[in-house]
Amino acid sequence: MITRHFQTKIMHRMVEHSGTIYFGGVTADDGSLDIKEQTQQICRKIDELLAQVGSSKENLLTATIFITDFSQKERMTEAWLEWLPAQHLPTRATIGVADLGEDCLVEVVLSAAKS
Repeated sequence: MITRHFQTKIMHRMVEHSGTIYFGGVTADDGSLDIKEQTQQICRKIDELLAQVGSSKENLLTATIFITDFSQKERMTEAWLEWLPAQHLPTRATIGVADLGEDCLVEVVLSAAKS
């Protein structure tokens, strides 16, 4: 069974199948923030979304992080590690991209177990 959560104009924020939750890209709402602050905002959004479907960050399986300035990777990683306990780190790839849209410095795509 497939369950879709939080429809937007172009997608569902999350799609659930066989106990796994797949996220569309999560970005910060405030483009005036620096990369660390945008990452912190994204992490809070992920917490909220996971809670709404009965999961938590401890159940993250994998994350792909897109950033527009690879020289800022360490600042993004600081926020990531402040948010996630070491024993619950998922697999992760960080990819440098030319553009994510106006004032968007970071976007996170991830999946998590339901419980």
